[in-house]
Amino acid sequence: MVEEAIKNGEGKLGKGGSLIVFTGEKTGRSPKDKHVVKEKNTEGKIWWENNRPMSTDHFDTLHKDMLEHQKGKRGYSQALQASINTSEFFNIEVTTELAWHSLFIRHLLKVPSEEKLSIFEPDFKILNYPSFFSDPDRHGCVSSTTIAINFEKKLVLICGTGYAGENKKSVFTLLNFLLPERSTMPMHCSANHAISNQDDVALFFGLSGTGKTTLSADPDRVLIGDDEHGWSDTGVFNIEGGCYAKTINLSYKDEPQIFSTTEKFATVIENMNYDPTDRSLKFSDSSITENMRCAYPISYIKNSSKSGNGGLPKNIILLTCDAFGVLPPVARLDAAEAVFYFLSGFTSKVAGTEEGIKEPVPTFSTCFGAPFMPQKPEVYGQLLWNKISSSEPNCWLLNTGWSGGRYGEGKRISIELTRKILKFILSNKEEFQIRSDQFFNFAVPVEIEGVPKNLLNPRANWGDETKYDNAATELRSMFVKNFHQFSSINEKVDSIYNRLKNA
Repeated sequence: MVEEAIKNGEGKLGKGGSLIVFTGEKTGRSPKDKHVVKEKNTEGKIWWENNRPMSTDHFDTLHKDMLEHQKGKRGYSQALQASINTSEFFNIEVTTELAWHSLFIRHLLKVPSEEKLSIFEPDFKILNYPSFFSDPDRHGCVSSTTIAINFEKKLVLICGTGYAGENKKSVFTLLNFLLPERSTMPMHCSANHAISNQDDVALFFGLSGTGKTTLSADPDRVLIGDDEHGWSDTGVFNIEGGCYAKTINLSYKDEPQIFSTTEKFATVIENMNYDPTDRSLKFSDSSITENMRCAYPISYIKNSSKSGNGGLPKNIILLTCDAFGVLPPVARLDAAEAVFYFLSGFTSKVAGTEEGIKEPVPTFSTCFGAPFMPQKPEVYGQLLWNKISSSEPNCWLLNTGWSGGRYGEGKRISIELTRKILKFILSNKEEFQIRSDQFFNFAVPVEIEGVPKNLLNPRANWGDETKYDNAATELRSMFVKNFHQFSSINEKVDSIYNRLKNA
């Protein structure tokens, strides 16, 4: 596939045999261009407030026009799999116009064994033709870019975008619809476990740019996966077979394992400027996009899990990138708080992850992945409540955003300090001194080795406490306003909402 991509003029060979490519105009996901076909078998289950409907006729016309466009042109097909538990797989046939897209999705999903390949029958098919542009009038869409899912016909259509991430997120969207039917929770999270204990599993929920990949790639723990997982009655499993890491300001010192993958054979280097004399990458050059990335098989991480499986979670960590500078860097959550903040999905979309995002934008992305959630949020919230109630993990909020002021005034919490906080979390201490946050009632550790005490108390870390109080009041009101949309999970979760509402 590397040879094909270079022969086609799709990319250049980078250091170590990596493949340097550029996605064109679209350098991030296009969530507003995602559609789900409205048909009777699934209509009642889809969260239509979050998913644009498309008629069957429009979908069929789009499909026919895409096939006509591609007729007589070279294409690439991969027979791949995504895990649906620790031993079963979902078969996916991915057909792409670009060779490097085919290489990308081969990295990100799982390659069947020879035995399974010989009897391979796709459960779903994906067609991706970037050079075909949809017509809103003819195809019932909103722009020249379309990602359309038809659950009845078991088909995904992608056109008008060269951004490869649409391929993998389409698969995740499929499993977000299918796995709850099996009482398995699909999760937009990374996961790892202790080297000596496969049952000491940590989950890291979060949107792109909050630290999922960085924090889970810990040399002292085994990486299960960096982005998409399932939680069944027997444990956690990686849906995918590869990693898709952001590379903006990536350094060997801070993230040696991820950095090393950028010089390995067939790693896809996406939207990065480079020195033409030696093809060395310019990690601090964001002139193309902040959302520069690399895609590689998970086996390129030395301490990655060969099975992609772990036991039941011992720690659940909800990552947030708070651009208000209000939330503490860490807080212990009870089960009701964990579900409340999971459904809220508060973070900041960081620059480049979506079209039009140039600086951090505070947002509520339900379940830390609203663009990929086809069912109603309460389905996933109830699943999380059930899973936490049965296995009783420790739950945490970990803020990787700003402190000492909002974005533009304060300073982003360093990865070094976040790692020290994470070490404290994963130490599984039973007893530690806490204080109660006056605005959100969080249980915040008073002291963590190597972490400045004023960082653990954001109000004290601001130069003006009145400005902090105003910002915290504003953010609390945003939480209340956002949570009003959800139906009740249970009284305990409702009590968190009522407590903030009446504060």
